[in-house]
Amino acid sequence: MGEIAGLYWEEHGPSDGPPVILSAGLGGSADYWAPNLEALAKGHRVILYDHRGTGRPERALPPNLTVTHMAQDVLAIADALDLGRFALVGHAAGGAIGLQLAVDHPERISVVIAINAFAKAEAHFRRCMKTRLALLSDSGVAAFVHAQPIFLYPADWCSANAERLMAEEAAQLRHFQGAANVEARIGALLGFDLADRLGEILSPVVAIVADDDMLVPHSCSIRIMEGVKGGVVHRMPWGGHACNLTNPAEFDDIVLNWLAVHLKGGQ
Repeated sequence: MGEIAGLYWEEHGPSDGPPVILSAGLGGSADYWAPNLEALAKGHRVILYDHRGTGRPERALPPNLTVTHMAQDVLAIADALDLGRFALVGHAAGGAIGLQLAVDHPERISVVIAINAFAKAEAHFRRCMKTRLALLSDSGVAAFVHAQPIFLYPADWCSANAERLMAEEAAQLRHFQGAANVEARIGALLGFDLADRLGEILSPVVAIVADDDMLVPHSCSIRIMEGVKGGVVHRMPWGGHACNLTNPAEFDDIVLNWLAVHLKGGQ
């Protein structure tokens, strides 16, 4: 655990296990993977990190932030830890980062497992993100954070976990990354477009998609797989956008199965 290039990172699991980097979505926190860490770290060298600008320690973002910048941060961590080839498991923005790495640095990627991800910001995703930006600018940080579960979780799950969500909301407000950083990160996602370059990807790609994701339609993952030769879509019927949190047991089994397929012998 420590800092690399201004990025907080931590390591779990056996040091000689196949390396797997976990990359979160818009929130960007390493802590996002807490429900999955025990299962994934049993047989893998798991690297977690905070996206630049979202948490510990450095909150300054480069001007005109892009997903390419975010991918370069992952590569900086991998280089510093001498990982060589590694698997990238990425949620939403993290999945976009994985696709960018697969295009720009195919020699480094063992497999990309992209969860509720996209190769291009399509119309519904853009509508949701612009709504969130309007909440942030017009109603403030508290309204932005309060609305977040609507986009992330199934409605029934939100109702059943109302007290938990209120407690998490208070913590998120205390550690909010700042309006300017959120705006820059959403801008980077809205500007992301690899739709015409998916055919260049030679690394294995698995898209895990929750059919009830209301932020990123499952059709986005299907379009990724239509563009990536040999890509696979694994559909989860329930879980919402943050399906790794709401449905961790099923999610962990799916990820572990695909890592086993693509990381035989740690390659």
